[in-house]
Amino acid sequence: MKKLTIGVIDLVWKGPPNTLWAKIMHANLASIMPQVVATWCEQEGHDVTMICYTGPEDLKKELPPAPDVVFISAFTQSALLAYAISNYYQKQGAVTVLGGPHARCYPDDATRYFDYVLGFTNKQTIMEVLHDCAPNRPAGRYLAAGRQPLDLPGVAERWKFIEPTLKKAPFLKFIPMIASMGCPYTCSFCIDAEVPYQPLDFKTVRDDLKFLLGKFKKPLVAWHDPNFGVRFEENMEAIRSAAPLKSFHFMAESSLSILTEKHLKVLNQHDFIALLPGIESWFELGNKSKASLIKGQMKVNQISEHVNTIFNYVPYVQTNFVLGLDSDEGDAPFELTKQFIDKSAGAFPGYSLLTAFGEAAPLNLEYQRENRVLPFPFHFLNNHLAMNLKPKNYEWIDFYDKVIDLTEYTFSAKAMYRRLKATPYYTSKWMNLMRGISAEGHGRIRFYKKLRSMLASDRNMRDYFEGESSHLPKFYTNIIKKDLGKWWEWLPEGALYHDANAYLNKTQREKIALA
Repeated sequence: MKKLTIGVIDLVWKGPPNTLWAKIMHANLASIMPQVVATWCEQEGHDVTMICYTGPEDLKKELPPAPDVVFISAFTQSALLAYAISNYYQKQGAVTVLGGPHARCYPDDATRYFDYVLGFTNKQTIMEVLHDCAPNRPAGRYLAAGRQPLDLPGVAERWKFIEPTLKKAPFLKFIPMIASMGCPYTCSFCIDAEVPYQPLDFKTVRDDLKFLLGKFKKPLVAWHDPNFGVRFEENMEAIRSAAPLKSFHFMAESSLSILTEKHLKVLNQHDFIALLPGIESWFELGNKSKASLIKGQMKVNQISEHVNTIFNYVPYVQTNFVLGLDSDEGDAPFELTKQFIDKSAGAFPGYSLLTAFGEAAPLNLEYQRENRVLPFPFHFLNNHLAMNLKPKNYEWIDFYDKVIDLTEYTFSAKAMYRRLKATPYYTSKWMNLMRGISAEGHGRIRFYKKLRSMLASDRNMRDYFEGESSHLPKFYTNIIKKDLGKWWEWLPEGALYHDANAYLNKTQREKIALA
């Protein structure tokens, strides 16, 4: 195989943001797999240039020049930018490859705009692309390994691709690490619901931590595990064997069922400074929170007590909720969440609107059979800007009234003051304040109020939300044009639209073929 010039692009964001939060924090959202792919390609002797696009940069100036092959990693919200970049490079004769969550969720749509689209990816998958390395148009090839890779290059091997991104973070610098893949829980909406849990090599974890001590006085490690600590003792032993206690700061997403007081004491000893447990719902999905047998008010009381216990050991806690689940009905889910905010004043609530991401979860087939999935452009599918699933038990205006009311309650002056007062450390206070006054808090309230007003006054908008019209309102087109900027002209024809029922249609075709 000839030596290739390869570009790897990690799309953290979808366009130039104008917020202080983006400039300070987006570089810390870098993904691990683009770094892994770049490392694998370099190990095979190819010339590799990697960039992580966080938003404030001039993307065109940072893009790798004249590559033979371009790998792009994107979440669904960045898909349109990825499609535009692919078109740009294909016009120059490059072969383009898409990986990441969007490739797994919407493979059939992505093959319209890329030469290769990758599902589960291991080194053999990448080598197949590089050996073939041919344009596949008008329909790209979909390639997928049978499972997630059993091992990955560690931080030391990826360092040349990690370091330039860390330099974009002016203050806090999160070093991305991962100790496991998949999750033992099967939350019906989650992309990891059917991915078997598997730990990675704990020796690599230990060696990488030792390596980082040569780079930083006290490294801040962000674990990218879908559910950190499932193999709790092995994880802690890897950390213990790397260096004395308190040599690192750590942050992780974990489930309340793992965060027992016994485990919290150990996490405190190892200086875990931030935890992100999923509460999800007051009426279902209780296995992750050791609350599978209780619902409603009793669950609020139990979870609040548990979260307050976490604060005895960890200074920053984000609690994650999903709004609009089919089990939600009436005022109760929202009012119970307000009670939780009052009872656990220090916790930062993260709200997601229920979203059906293509093939991410089998439950999406049921939603599509019920004709509930809406074809919102990918640009808005980030769990916040658009709920592409018609709520089962709410009318749209009523739903947004409740979401707005809860969000205003969460980021009211009173709630934010109580959150700051209940948070012990300056950095945690700053994080909560910035998130509250930025697009995640006050900005989201403004956006939701605009949507609610248009739903009440604009018949075209209402018809689109009800699924009675597929004509995209100009409100959304204008946002995409503004966000993409100069990349709007490179957006391929038809990219604003996709088949919202593609997963169901493909499943039905496969059944017919097997009959």
